[in-house]
Amino acid sequence: MFAGIYYGGMYGGSTTSILLNTPGESSSMITALEGNRMARRGRAAQALATAAIGSFVAGTIATALLVVAAPAVVSFAIAFGPEDYFALAILAFTAVSSVLSRSVVRGLASLGLGLVIGLVGIDQQTGQARLTLGIPQLLDGIDVVIVAVGLFALGEAMYVASRLRHSAPEVVPVGRAWMGRSDWRRSWGPWLRGTALGFPFGALPGGGAEIPTFLSYAAEKRISGGEEFGKGAIEGVAGPEAANNASAAGTLVPLLTLGLPTSATAAILLAAFQQYGLQPGPQLFDHNPALVWGMIASLFIGNTMLLVLNLPLAPLWAKVLRIPRPYLYAGIVLFAALGVYALNGSLVDLWVLFLLGLLGFAMRRFGLPVAPAVIGMILGPMAEIQLRRALAIGAGDVSVLVKSPIAVTLLALAALALLAPLFRKLWARRGGEGVTTASQEE
Repeated sequence: MFAGIYYGGMYGGSTTSILLNTPGESSSMITALEGNRMARRGRAAQALATAAIGSFVAGTIATALLVVAAPAVVSFAIAFGPEDYFALAILAFTAVSSVLSRSVVRGLASLGLGLVIGLVGIDQQTGQARLTLGIPQLLDGIDVVIVAVGLFALGEAMYVASRLRHSAPEVVPVGRAWMGRSDWRRSWGPWLRGTALGFPFGALPGGGAEIPTFLSYAAEKRISGGEEFGKGAIEGVAGPEAANNASAAGTLVPLLTLGLPTSATAAILLAAFQQYGLQPGPQLFDHNPALVWGMIASLFIGNTMLLVLNLPLAPLWAKVLRIPRPYLYAGIVLFAALGVYALNGSLVDLWVLFLLGLLGFAMRRFGLPVAPAVIGMILGPMAEIQLRRALAIGAGDVSVLVKSPIAVTLLALAALALLAPLFRKLWARRGGEGVTTASQEE
């Protein structure tokens, strides 16, 4: 039952991301970038279908890999040190900041805002309160759900409301009900690449689904050329959703083989095992094979049920877009406020939601991408902790950050991601000058 709920929760966030631009969880934020734009172009059913099929394909492959490749993935995860995790966070920061924005500077500015939001709360090593303004409710930090809903959903609603009087009402077409041949051809590659990214990252302690979904989006934009990205590219939905569900199975690898939970959800699964007197680890497969294989079978069944339940309903969910936009966005604001209040029953959370909504509105108004800010808020605390650990191990020697081959490789990729847009502009400018010179000679 826990396994089925786990997989269902991983997929469910994509529906609201695509239709309402409201991520149900942090791992669905990237899906909203292209999925919601597909919905506005009358391709909501196609976006929902590729998300459902991609989740099924990735979940099935990852569950099979859970049985076959568990020992190799565990050894890969154990090899990661603090400096490697810090380099991985830097790669995620630079890749997403350069890919999700037309300007690297604007992407980094948005990232900086997210890093500042991530600082709110108590410093886990010194115990000092940071940026709490004397408000006790902020000592635990700002919940990622509040940040995602505020910047994405509430910010979008405010921005749309500000433009309703100055523009004609937007009529969102529902479009065709199913994926066409071109959609299938464009989705298979991202599904498989997303699976390859999501499964090993899910096994990393603290890796989660956020990093592989971000990197999958960046990879698909590079591979496809990026012409349609930002306008509703189906690759931007297929790849991240596959990475999202593959990471769910990857999380179970260290849990079942080492008894090591690598996420909050995995910790809940571990507690469920322990309630029945079971301790996940190397002996679990030998002492309780029926339970382990039953759980793995439930993952296959849960995957199939997700496909059976969601694929036929995709055209029906797409009809939500026929609701007039003022009523639709009023409903989004209402349910966003109810959901945030239900987290802790705190009015402070509602004020924080409103302020983040204003920030999201301002970012849209001045052309700053929203996703890097949320990424900075999620991964910033992890990067800070791992940086401190690495420096503590190296007795303050900064060179410890580049002593690991894994860290060096990741930092090199980060530098490449940061400099690639600059090189691309220089290359395009040189090509344009060459064409101008040739035309003048003629």
